[in-house]
Amino acid sequence: MVHTVLKRARDAMSKFVVNNVAGESGRKLPQYIAGLAASGGALAAGTFLGWTAPTDKPLTVQQEYGFPISNEDFSWIGSISNLGAALMCFPIGYMMKLIGRKWSMLAMVLPLVLGWLLIIFAENVGMMMVGRFFLGVGGGAFCVAAPTYTAEIAQPSIRGTLGTFFQLMVTVGILFVYAVGSGVDVQVLSIICGVIPLVFGAIFFFMPESPYYFVEKGRYSDASSSLKWLRGAHYDENAEIEDLKQADAKVKAEAIPMLVAFRQKATIRALVVSLGLMFFQQLSGINAVIFYNSDIFASANGGKEMSSASIIVGGIQVVATLVASVVVDKVGRRILLLVSDLMMAVSTILLAVYFQLKQDDPAKVDDLSWLAVLAVCLFIAMFSIGYGPVPWLMVGELFANNVKAFASPLAGVFNWLLAFLVTKVFTNLKDAMGEAGVFWLFSGISLLGTVFVFLVVPETKGKSLSDIQRLLAGEKKNDEQEQHTEIRNDEIGQQVA
Repeated sequence: MVHTVLKRARDAMSKFVVNNVAGESGRKLPQYIAGLAASGGALAAGTFLGWTAPTDKPLTVQQEYGFPISNEDFSWIGSISNLGAALMCFPIGYMMKLIGRKWSMLAMVLPLVLGWLLIIFAENVGMMMVGRFFLGVGGGAFCVAAPTYTAEIAQPSIRGTLGTFFQLMVTVGILFVYAVGSGVDVQVLSIICGVIPLVFGAIFFFMPESPYYFVEKGRYSDASSSLKWLRGAHYDENAEIEDLKQADAKVKAEAIPMLVAFRQKATIRALVVSLGLMFFQQLSGINAVIFYNSDIFASANGGKEMSSASIIVGGIQVVATLVASVVVDKVGRRILLLVSDLMMAVSTILLAVYFQLKQDDPAKVDDLSWLAVLAVCLFIAMFSIGYGPVPWLMVGELFANNVKAFASPLAGVFNWLLAFLVTKVFTNLKDAMGEAGVFWLFSGISLLGTVFVFLVVPETKGKSLSDIQRLLAGEKKNDEQEQHTEIRNDEIGQQVA
């Protein structure tokens, strides 16, 4: 009893000292505003990702643009943006170090606007493909820059939530295109989509630069102003700036070539986790399920195509991703990934059974269409709550700052190349294995992904970036560090409460 009282008194005194030395913890609202503004680029990315769904038949069948577009042409129009995104992942890393996170993202407004202009005024398939390529360049850059920016402006207690804003806004962009595309022609839809990057630029222009970037450049007064904007005018930013200075000095002192970095235990494990998550994300069957959702919904509607099918799927994505943004800092990354992958496996198993029965005898599935629709909705929800946003969030958390410039883009390149491969090869795979066979394959991959998360992926919830590096390297914190972390966690808990 006496020991407990003394411990509580010691903890209370420690908290008092920390609060008076480091100042107040700061306001969270400005960080949410900046995080949402940065994720406006993800909204622009979501519009070009979702654009192919409502434009397929108008372009290939109705030929709204006045020139023929074959299914093969359209498959290239749809997939070539992935190559543009992959190409930009490395250059954006160097741009962020050269001109800053903020101006790098603002610069991406140019390829996005150029891409939409080429599509709006397209006179042949070539112009559409080039336009889609530029859209991929801009969207792929945001996949690297936005998570990096939000990870650097956010305090640990809300870093996970801000990290999921990116995927949330991507799904909002997709839903927006689905909804608008159902009521306007392709050219009007493209004009509307082209306005979104301009709106993003106008809003994000007023957001602060990452304080870490200013410290990197030795601009400490600018870093102070940035932290004041993000944490509130009464925030004592001196302690945090000192932490950033130490982190930057450590990065510069430990600056190492790429090949040497990839021999470090922490970097190797971070790379394995990041690439593994990207692999299982793209090979989960997400593109196939989205591709088939209209057919499945039509089957459930007595063979009539449902114009609202894509809107329903897009709505589920938004709601589920919003749920993920709320719970990711409460339940953790691992549990979301485990539940997500396991339930995606269950969903694709149901779809495999459905297609197998349909292949054997179409009459068998007349009364089971509801099951296929349920499987699609469950799959989209589970993907959006875990394997959609969390891999991108964890890429921003796992790598040390001295290797992040080339390690994080590598994960992005891998993801986009897999997306391109799956999009182009899926039709051939379906012809070779059959519809049921493809979904059996996806279910097996999702089960392997569940095992991968359980055995390999660490929990990063509530941990500082330096703590994550120690965890990946297998290091243990000393007693003083553990006591300080306990004190900080208690403070964070009180702030949240």
